[in-house]
Amino acid sequence: MRQLPPVVKNILIANVVVFFAQFVFERQGIFLEQWGALFPMDSPYFRIWQIITHMFMHAGLFHILFNMFALYMFGAMLENLWGGKRFFNFYMICGIAAAFAQLLLDKNFGMAVGASGAIMGILAAFAYLFPNTPLYLMFIPIPIKAKYAIPGLMALDLFGGIARVEGDNIAHWAHLGGAAAGFILVFFWNKTNRNTFY
Repeated sequence: MRQLPPVVKNILIANVVVFFAQFVFERQGIFLEQWGALFPMDSPYFRIWQIITHMFMHAGLFHILFNMFALYMFGAMLENLWGGKRFFNFYMICGIAAAFAQLLLDKNFGMAVGASGAIMGILAAFAYLFPNTPLYLMFIPIPIKAKYAIPGLMALDLFGGIARVEGDNIAHWAHLGGAAAGFILVFFWNKTNRNTFY
C-alpha cells in the first residue's frame, strides 16, 4: 500500500462516507439517491447538482470497490505526475462530462450513480501517457498493454450503449463521456511536451 496523494485520498474518503450514509439511511427507509443520483432531465427528481453528486454515490459494494481500486491504482499516478489541483480539476471535469453524456445520449435510463465516468477519464489519460504499461485484467492470464486494454474497455461500452441489451443497467454513455473528456484534456495539456511521458 503506497502512500496516497491528498486529492485521491480525500476522494476515496468522500466516496466511502457517502456509501456508508446510503447504507445507513436506506435501512431507515430513506433513499439518498432520490436527491443525489443523476436522473433524466424530464424526471421530476432531476436537480442540477446531480451532475456532481452522482459521482460520489454507488449502487453496491462491488461497484464502489472496483471504482475506488481503479482510483487508487491509476489516479494516484496521475496526481503524482500533475499535482493535486490539476488532478482534482481533471477528475471533476470528467465526472461532469460523464453526466452530460448520459443525459444527452440516453433518454431512457432510470437513474445513474457512481464515479465510473471520472474513472474512465483517468483510464483514458493513463493509456495516453503510459501506453506501453502492461495491465492484468480479470479472467485474462497474460498482460495487455494499456494502449490496447483500455480502448478495449471503451469498445465494450460503445457496444453496450448502442446494443441496449435488456437488463443492462450500466451507464455506458457516461463511461464514454468521461473517457472522451479525459482524452481531450490530457491531449491538449500535453501536446507540446509529449516526449516527457512514456
